[in-house]
Amino acid sequence: MSKILVSACLAGLPVRYNGLAKTARDAIVQTWRDEGRLVIVCPEVAAGFGTPRPPAEIQLRRVGADVLDGAATIADATGDDVTAMFIAGAEHALQRAQEEGCGYALLADGSPSCGSGFVYDGSFSGATLDGEGVTAALLRRHGIRVFAHTQIAELADAIAADEARKS
Repeated sequence: MSKILVSACLAGLPVRYNGLAKTARDAIVQTWRDEGRLVIVCPEVAAGFGTPRPPAEIQLRRVGADVLDGAATIADATGDDVTAMFIAGAEHALQRAQEEGCGYALLADGSPSCGSGFVYDGSFSGATLDGEGVTAALLRRHGIRVFAHTQIAELADAIAADEARKS
């Protein structure tokens, strides 16, 4: 059975920067939960961030891979450099995924941790750019297939195809 690392906010836990959840209300996700496939993690909370907390963005129109490579930083809305905590959270998520045998991740898009299709541009203006957050980038570097919360059907298709090939 394929396991899926899931952003805690998508699983209904109120761990986002604003203290809310971003619950994925989809029958497929509920089925996966019932089957015991979900490995729930919030990289930011695991790294020691509180809830709520100031929003944070990768600076200078950069993406998670740049942060991992030391070419970009992450700052919160108060100006504090929180890069090290985001990297620590990504490493925690990767460790959990590897321990649990997760081949897939379902992450909340837009986050400087979990964004897989877009992140905010670092200006705190609401502007976005194509790219991924630190956790999504690290998971992909280690062969875990990452999907955004808007790609649940695509994730289900990928799992079904992979499981059909294995049987």
